[in-house]
Amino acid sequence: MTEPGSEDGEEPGTGARHPARSPRIPLPRAAVEDTDHPLPALDDLRAAMNPPRLPHRVLTSLLGAWALSACSPEETAAVEDHLGTCGSCADEARRLREAVGLLHPPETLDLDPSLRTRVLEACLDRRPPSIPVPDWATAYDAETARLDALLQDFGEAEWHAPVRLRWYDGKDRTTRRTTVAGVIAHLLAVDGLVALALGLDDPLGDITADRPTPAARTEACWRSSRIPPTRSVRAPWREQSHALVRAVAFTGGGAGRMTVPYHDFTLPLHDAMTDRAFECWTHAEDIADAVNYPYEAPSGRHLHRMIDLAARMLPEVLAARRRAGLAAPARHLVAAGEPGRTLRLEIEGSGGGEWLIPLDSPAASPSPDHEVAHVALDDVEFCGLAAGHVSPEDAAAGQDGDREAIRDVLSAAAALSRM
Repeated sequence: MTEPGSEDGEEPGTGARHPARSPRIPLPRAAVEDTDHPLPALDDLRAAMNPPRLPHRVLTSLLGAWALSACSPEETAAVEDHLGTCGSCADEARRLREAVGLLHPPETLDLDPSLRTRVLEACLDRRPPSIPVPDWATAYDAETARLDALLQDFGEAEWHAPVRLRWYDGKDRTTRRTTVAGVIAHLLAVDGLVALALGLDDPLGDITADRPTPAARTEACWRSSRIPPTRSVRAPWREQSHALVRAVAFTGGGAGRMTVPYHDFTLPLHDAMTDRAFECWTHAEDIADAVNYPYEAPSGRHLHRMIDLAARMLPEVLAARRRAGLAAPARHLVAAGEPGRTLRLEIEGSGGGEWLIPLDSPAASPSPDHEVAHVALDDVEFCGLAAGHVSPEDAAAGQDGDREAIRDVLSAAAALSRM
């Protein structure tokens, strides 16, 4: 607009002309989407742009609180503005921040694997269950719950993340590529062997009526669907795991007479539940690695049970490898129950212990007096070896004694793995 009595662009009273002024641009109005987040007050913007000027001694005294993130917004702005101009304070601030990092190391947001067990034990001490879960099934109960907690926030991308399963076929490492959903389908299929032994429905229906090996059941499960497994597989897997825990709880003392066939070998029910807990944990680690998420080992009590099962299976596996020509022949055969050559397996860590492994025959009695070799491994590393995630050559084992016996036992531990 122009003043009254003047022409557009003409300075009043002079008649001089100049270029027309650009019209003022109005301030932008907040969009409808921003109504829940109103624009900050002008005073707040000015305070952020112009932090208060504080004396040097006051700013120096605030460095400790700043390192602990305990300053007010105004003090934080003042300190950080000062650090850009004062080298001595900047050095002191860096040292304080490093010290805070040492005092408060970053911790995983995951709960301690033993927390669930401790909470349940505390609750059951106050009110014992009418039908308790047997101690030999608690590892499976805990590991399925931990894996389900990992899965609950997965989106579609995570369910289709590639996973490479690893195991040993007796001689070399073997791998099979699948997805996170494919791993859960694998657990569903193999857990079905325990379900059948307990008289429950087979999750695969009639597609595996002849009860083949765990690997064959898995392949049949993967082939039975027209599309690759998706997140929909989580519900039937979790429902089956709950059904297994309920069934073994009702079975109670009768479980000692029950066995689970794995086609080429058989396990007592209590050992089969430990085996399924072990595989659930190792495949949960496979899944966590695929989505780049940390995953803790089981509690020491459950880890010890898994290691004990593996150690008890070693003599039979070693004998089978010897029959197949994959291990050195027996050196000193003895009558069943007689002491023979022995390897001492020492496992360190919260799940560790010591086991004596007969070398020449599963029927021989291991004896400290006939010890010819000693192997020491970390508990989690031994489980990685038994799962096929660590090769016998790469196992960081403390070794002493008969090298041939040590190599055969470590290879037998790797041969425990399967898909």
